[in-house]
Amino acid sequence: MVAGLRGRTLPAPVLVLAAIVSVQFGGALAATLVPQIGAGGSVVLRLLFATVILVSLVRPRVRGHDRRAWATVTAFGVALGLMNYTFYASLAYLPIGVAVTVEFIGPLTLAAALSRRIADALSVLLAGVGILLISEALTLPPDELPWRGLALAAVAGVCWAAYIILSGRTGALFDRLEGLAIAMIVATSITLPLGIHSIGSWTPEVLAKGLGIALMSSVVPYSLELLALRRMTAQVFGIMLSLEPAVAAFAGLVILGQVLSVTQLIGMTLVVVASAVVLGFGARKEPAEATAT
Repeated sequence: MVAGLRGRTLPAPVLVLAAIVSVQFGGALAATLVPQIGAGGSVVLRLLFATVILVSLVRPRVRGHDRRAWATVTAFGVALGLMNYTFYASLAYLPIGVAVTVEFIGPLTLAAALSRRIADALSVLLAGVGILLISEALTLPPDELPWRGLALAAVAGVCWAAYIILSGRTGALFDRLEGLAIAMIVATSITLPLGIHSIGSWTPEVLAKGLGIALMSSVVPYSLELLALRRMTAQVFGIMLSLEPAVAAFAGLVILGQVLSVTQLIGMTLVVVASAVVLGFGARKEPAEATAT
């Protein structure tokens, strides 16, 4: 009740900024968990906690949905699970700021494709230059580049774009958060084989981290965005969403001690500017839909 009251009194941009900070610091916390139980175990632990919390709150109905609805929500869950797994797997090879920046090219390209403005297409090219700089592809020998991490982050970006499309379709076919709750069950189920081997390593410390990641990366930011997007246009939300790579780099510095080079920071700036143009200034002035990692 108190959280709801605060959500109604705080300005919407403050809620979105808090959601972004929560997501990225949750990602940085996940980066400390991956070396302990692997990407699969980290994803399963996060999704298990988040799914239990969400399902207990939403209590989704199983009956009353047609074949199209089930196909959509299943695809949504698969995209959600793969997005989380590939992103967490990339953290074993890349600083979190780099991983988030590379991943961000997915929703950025999707937004530009749907917009079909020349300015947006040019912005994606600008973001591509930024990705080259932040990946250090222009400064490191090819055999020293973290190709696996870059590829995993790129796949996570593709899954993020699919997540955005399927999220809207699921929301149109299911009441309230029922579709998300069912999709979380699907995501947990498909990732379970990837992390079930790590259960023996789930110490109290690991479980505490998993709960913290579930809250910081799923429950808290989604709730804050849900409140904020009732009072915010797609334009403002898109501009603020563009801050995610920068906030991820800051979280990596604070929690993980990851320092990016000047070249990487320039590349990140290019991606942030391109994202602000495509997701913000190019967005229609109407309430936005949340996109989360």
